[in-house]
Amino acid sequence: MSQEHISTAAPENTLGTMSSYGVGRFLAEFLTGAFAAVVFKFYETEVGLPSIYAAAAIVIYAAWNAVNDPLLGYLTAKPTFLAKKLGRRFPWILFGTITCAFSFILIFAVPRSLDASINPFPVFLWMVFSTCLYDLLYSVWELNYQSVFPDKFRSTRERLRTAELGTVIGVLGIAGGFVIPPLFFDYGIQESFLTSAWVTAGIAIFAAMLLLPGVKENRSMIKRYLKKVEHEKDEGTALSFFHQMRHAFSHRNFLAFILLYFFYQSAAMSMTGSIHYVGDYILPGGSSDTTIIFAGMLLGAIASVPLWGMVAKRLKSNQKMLIISALLMALFSFPMTFLKSYTGFTIAIFFWGLSFGGFWLFMPPAMADVIDEIVVKDKRRDDGIYMGFRAFFGRLSYASQAITFWLVHELTNFSADPRSAEAIFGIHIHMALVPMAFLLIGVIIFARMNTLKHEQVEQYRKVLKQMNL
Repeated sequence: MSQEHISTAAPENTLGTMSSYGVGRFLAEFLTGAFAAVVFKFYETEVGLPSIYAAAAIVIYAAWNAVNDPLLGYLTAKPTFLAKKLGRRFPWILFGTITCAFSFILIFAVPRSLDASINPFPVFLWMVFSTCLYDLLYSVWELNYQSVFPDKFRSTRERLRTAELGTVIGVLGIAGGFVIPPLFFDYGIQESFLTSAWVTAGIAIFAAMLLLPGVKENRSMIKRYLKKVEHEKDEGTALSFFHQMRHAFSHRNFLAFILLYFFYQSAAMSMTGSIHYVGDYILPGGSSDTTIIFAGMLLGAIASVPLWGMVAKRLKSNQKMLIISALLMALFSFPMTFLKSYTGFTIAIFFWGLSFGGFWLFMPPAMADVIDEIVVKDKRRDDGIYMGFRAFFGRLSYASQAITFWLVHELTNFSADPRSAEAIFGIHIHMALVPMAFLLIGVIIFARMNTLKHEQVEQYRKVLKQMNL
């Protein structure tokens, strides 16, 4: 091996670094959970925006993602004046986390002078602007955060260990995003949702400070990046955004992964977005009482980590683990179609959490395996554009959630009487049956498209070491 290979080999990361990186999963899931569980219901039942307007706003938000996420992935991969000192991704992560937290507040700061029952259009515009601004700033940090993983954590052991730590920490973020906001708002009091948003933003900023050490790019990463930029400049081999966009979808295993990811996210958004409807219209009590249901999911996900770790050691395939855990999530979704008590929902979602924990554990290493294959085949590292598409398909799930809720509420006359037997059955549909369907569709597509085997993954890692990429 040449001296250059030795000098640029990435050092092994410490437990503290891996844990700090895992805080990014807390932050991402904390904000995602708070958004998904509350935003549609806030605008529909608290602000009084008709569901067709709320759904249209989320669809526009998703369309914005079609350009925003992939383009940001491309643009933030370009060198900045801070690249030589801080790397290409760290400055974006620092900027994005802080501004994203404050933009979250705007979503719930709908002026009281705007009356959606008289004129819904200004409220609709506020929803579109605030959610799109939030998504822009969220994408700035999150796709750069995801792009750090395959470059910073290179061995199988490090990736699995980082993913395990990230799963435990991230599950706390999911629980926090679902549990903490309801403690500060009450159904029927619009102003309380703004108070809750300020609390959410404060926690997000604190988490961002804990995240920064884990995403700091070491000298080896910076040298590899600067060498790549210099080579592309000298050789004129830099690719345009549209060329990279077309090329991304030519990779079969990447396409299989992001389609499964989309259907998984759609299932999760539909289920989690339904829980406050369940708490408001099916179960007795207030908004804070739904925390017991979310606690069941938290306990299930945390308890699952050692169990999934043992299964992974036997199967040795991140791709197979995604299929197994997604199928189990679909199975445990179905019973929630018929439940009508806190105890029933909590027990059911505990078992759903067991399977969810497995899917969550193996997402990062499975994606990293796909990225490794692409880097070997393309002989270049352009993680940002792929993470941008991953982010887009993840956020596209908000549109599927919004459209599902609108259709179900229209068909069950939710706006006329949200407590009727028909409307309550509709809530059960988007709480359980719709997530089950999304997961089954995703698994079928992934199982048919994915060709990545464990032996190939190991071979790709050996080649990457030789290529110093």
